[in-house]
Amino acid sequence: MVDRLADAINTIKTNERIGREHCNVYSTKLVKSVLDAMKRASYIEGYEEFSDRHAKMLKVKLTNRINSVGVIKPRLSVNANELVEKESRYIPSRDFGILIISTSQGVMSSNEIRDKNLGGKLIAYVY
Repeated sequence: MVDRLADAINTIKTNERIGREHCNVYSTKLVKSVLDAMKRASYIEGYEEFSDRHAKMLKVKLTNRINSVGVIKPRLSVNANELVEKESRYIPSRDFGILIISTSQGVMSSNEIRDKNLGGKLIAYVY
């Protein structure tokens, strides 16, 4: 595994489709930040960290509200003015999902970026 975030997003997507209530993903700072943004938008209920022999893992509690989730590569730069264009590219309908963006003030959703008039790098989308 090279990209822990892509692996975590793929695991969440697969377990949501199956209908499971929990899934385990590797713990990194970026994965935790993305999960926090998803929790603020009510796409997951939460997560807790535990150790599994050699690695730290996160047990993510799913809500079965996610239709699709994915990582955006390459990590494109975006500012508040370009946000509508990027949302139309990755999200199927207006006000239906969120983009997750890494900013200088931390990882935030597109709604929070719009309110604070910030810019950053696109990380993922959820709807």
